[in-house]
Amino acid sequence: MKSQAVAKMLYAALAFGLVSLPSCIKMPEEQHTSYETLKLTRETVTAPLTWSAAVRGTGDVSIVSRRTGTLNEIKVRDGQRVKAGEVLFVLDSRNAENNMAHAQADLQTAIANRDNAKLEAESNKELAEQGIISDYLLRKSLNVLQSAEAQVTQARAAVRDAELQLNFCTIKSPVDGLVGNILPHVGDVINEGSMLTRVAGVNNMEASFSLTESQVHAIVSELGSLDEIIKVTPPLTFKFKDGSEYQEKGRVTSLSGMVDRQTGSITCYATFPNPKGELFSGMQGSVVMPIEWENVMLVPLTAIVRIQDKVLVYKVGADSLATGALVEIEELGDGTRAAIISGAEEGETIVAKGAANVHEKDRVIW
Repeated sequence: MKSQAVAKMLYAALAFGLVSLPSCIKMPEEQHTSYETLKLTRETVTAPLTWSAAVRGTGDVSIVSRRTGTLNEIKVRDGQRVKAGEVLFVLDSRNAENNMAHAQADLQTAIANRDNAKLEAESNKELAEQGIISDYLLRKSLNVLQSAEAQVTQARAAVRDAELQLNFCTIKSPVDGLVGNILPHVGDVINEGSMLTRVAGVNNMEASFSLTESQVHAIVSELGSLDEIIKVTPPLTFKFKDGSEYQEKGRVTSLSGMVDRQTGSITCYATFPNPKGELFSGMQGSVVMPIEWENVMLVPLTAIVRIQDKVLVYKVGADSLATGALVEIEELGDGTRAAIISGAEEGETIVAKGAANVHEKDRVIW
């Protein structure tokens, strides 16, 4: 009897629990997430724009042979500093010297023939005036003189050509600079047009970098022309790969003027003085330009969400709900901030930190 009573009590307790269970379950509440927000305002700041850059000497030249011959001497070594006019290579000049001697001899012969023709023409002129010879003989002698003078001119041109060929045997540097890798060896037969080395001009170095099409458009819209960009661009700083700064400042000297179809960019060139030879042709680094951004809405990059080629921010309305908005931005180059160009208005509030974790219509607490 007692066991039956206990069983009834357990059954009644279980039944009461099952009936009462729904009243004990709590419905899930709406999720609220805390984010750092920012109210958009306009301000004027100075921030750097940074571009990757490659360096080369403004006087970089390829040294090529202007004639065929055997390489007799190499007067320099890799990396040697040379002056304009300094001898770099010497080719076997014996054939050129022989050609020069023949050309000079031919010139002397032509001069002698011309002088003889001149004497005969002058004599025939006197005889013709006295009626001793006919006008035909006079005209013939004058024609011979004219032909002899042409042969002298031709012989002089041959001497100049032979002199050039002889000079080509001695290959000199056209600029001050540093010698690059020397390609041939003594005893090699060098063909006309063969590359021998490069000389990198080092007095001034040129850093090339690329401006995006949108950057160029914005600058040209503001200034009016590429020439004006060159005039008003502030001094530039070159940074080495280790982050240290080159002490000499550079200036923008030219722009390519054409948009690269593959990259959508324009190549810009800046010249840096190189008095101590610290910059080398082929060096990689970055160019930094201080830019004044006037009346712009600045946001941290943590507020930016990139989806393929789209950029958006999450605006927070009066109802605290987050709504994604497509915007156009321009990064300031300091690695932390961007300027909103379009897609948002002053006074609006956006999620400033952790925007990548926000979902559409999340309720934001700030």
